[in-house]
Amino acid sequence: MHDAEMAALIQAVLDDVCAGLPLSELATRDRVATRLREAAQTGRRSIEDLKQAARDALVRAPTMWR
Repeated sequence: MHDAEMAALIQAVLDDVCAGLPLSELATRDRVATRLREAAQTGRRSIEDLKQAARDALVRAPTMWR
């Protein structure tokens, strides 16, 4: 997968997983985006793997971020 395609996939997963977050939760969204990039860099590039990484980032976010 090319970098542009991976970036589009990461963006789509980020938007999907963070759809329910209030607009004020930018720090949480940034954390999820970071985890998505890390997952992709370590070879977890399927949509299922990326969604799981994003959900894990939300679950493990500090309480003040939820």
